[in-house]
Amino acid sequence: MKNFFVLVALLVSSVSAFAMDQFPKGPDANITPGALCTRPDSHRYPEQINYCERNVDTQTKRGRFVAYDQLGYRTRQMDRQDFKIDHYIPLCMGGSNDIKNLWPQHKSVYAITDPLEPVLCEKMAQGRLLQKKAVEIIMYAKAHLDEVPDIIAKANAL
Repeated sequence: MKNFFVLVALLVSSVSAFAMDQFPKGPDANITPGALCTRPDSHRYPEQINYCERNVDTQTKRGRFVAYDQLGYRTRQMDRQDFKIDHYIPLCMGGSNDIKNLWPQHKSVYAITDPLEPVLCEKMAQGRLLQKKAVEIIMYAKAHLDEVPDIIAKANAL
């Protein structure tokens, strides 16, 4: 009887593991809440936002994969070339290189969200969009992938 319960437990955990996505579709708010640049290399745009140069070492990148796999994802079992370490708040919007702003983004996700980032940053450069609003938009978009095409269209109209 004990073996039966062990078998049932194994089956349930196996089914649960297959039911969960292998990779995150968006940043987890608990470990990647987003962070703005606090030690700027320069300032940008009419708003003079803080800008940090890209500076994420290999160990930090590995740590982000480990952190997300501890949530139940299996990113480290997948092809590393299918991922990039994404800045939740993009650097061009004043995002930070801090781990609170980094997550492993699968190519199927960044194919959707990456086209939005330069549109928003260009609007910031033109003085048509403030950092606070741009950050709200990108965070919303990364949580609502199905709405990104409409968000891009609205951003282009600014």
